[in-house]
Amino acid sequence: MKQSIVLVLFVCLVAIACLLAAFKEQKQQEQPLAAAGPAATTKPVFQPPPLPDSMKFAGESVPLYRRDIREQLDREVLYNYYQPNNILYIIKLTNRYFPLIEQRLKANGVPADMKYLCVAESNLQQLISKAGAVGFWQFMSDTAPGYGLEVNAYVDERYHVERSTDAACAYLKRAYDMFGSWTAAAASYNCGMAGYHNQAQFQRKMNYYDLNLPEETNRYIFRILTFKYFLSQAAALGFVVPEGEGYPVLPIRRMEIQDGISNLADFALQQGITYKTLRQYNPWIRGRSLPARKGKTYVIHLPADADATTAAPR
Repeated sequence: MKQSIVLVLFVCLVAIACLLAAFKEQKQQEQPLAAAGPAATTKPVFQPPPLPDSMKFAGESVPLYRRDIREQLDREVLYNYYQPNNILYIIKLTNRYFPLIEQRLKANGVPADMKYLCVAESNLQQLISKAGAVGFWQFMSDTAPGYGLEVNAYVDERYHVERSTDAACAYLKRAYDMFGSWTAAAASYNCGMAGYHNQAQFQRKMNYYDLNLPEETNRYIFRILTFKYFLSQAAALGFVVPEGEGYPVLPIRRMEIQDGISNLADFALQQGITYKTLRQYNPWIRGRSLPARKGKTYVIHLPADADATTAAPR
């Protein structure tokens, strides 16, 4: 009987010891959370980025002293600032495409700031809009030929970065001659020269910042200004792409084609590359062959290094 009592007491003591150990362990686990306090459950804080005190677009002052203008810019800055993945990707692409675009703008006598219009149109990507606009500069198929771009089943030069930039320059210079302002010319790129002219005539104002335009055009210049602000002040705004991580411009060699190419896949293999690489370097090629056109010389871009597997289409 005495042995049974001793055994029961021993079991109780073991159980109490286990409970005390478990309680001590639980308290130790709770201590870090208690020490962290409210910060452990604090939600991230989103703050609006600062706006610039002044800005110019294509050498023309932006009237940021006006409440309505500052608020319109603020709207676009806020909408885009918290999409850092998109901004960082664009920054990487600018390393590849801005040198070519800047060179063509300069050669055509168009302000360098128009490169930000290209960003606003396509994010420097070969996009197709819901309306059917194509390429970096978003030309429509019925508009493109009027600016020297060939568009058919085999060739679509809206995808040709160099030639479409020249075409955009031709439009912008024509619009500048009509309106006397690069800002107005850029706005008309969105609503058309006729659309801008009609609004200006009705409202008896030519200055973009004084006009009530369709909503998309009302926001258009401010979207362009936002990209100029972000891309020119990227590091200060927290958009940091480390040195060497931007997409490089890859060296190319050019080949003139006058007689056409009956089979582009065979042609690519003869050049030591794949059909995929040929299309990457020449996104304006749309078919499996390249028919000859009287009086037309096509310039095909090929990798300078035949072993290249990545592309820098131009």
